[in-house]
Amino acid sequence: MTADSELYNRYGFVVDPRANKIQIKDAVEATYGVSVKKVRTMNYGPSRKTRFTKTGVQHGKTNAIKKAIVDVAEGDIIDFYSNL
Repeated sequence: MTADSELYNRYGFVVDPRANKIQIKDAVEATYGVSVKKVRTMNYGPSRKTRFTKTGVQHGKTNAIKKAIVDVAEGDIIDFYSNL
């Protein structure tokens, strides 16, 4: 994502799984003051693991997440480090 942000003005975010593209676009524009051209989303399911322990077989999983890749208009940048 660092190379994409420098070369193509694309930024990646982890968003709420229930958020749609319009809500993501409005949130990024309101938070960072940039104009968004395009939003692409990816849903990642949980990864499941099984362990064999003294007490028996333990099953577990991680949380499902949704990622968004946001294309920003030419000339606009998002500076994550100046908002400290």
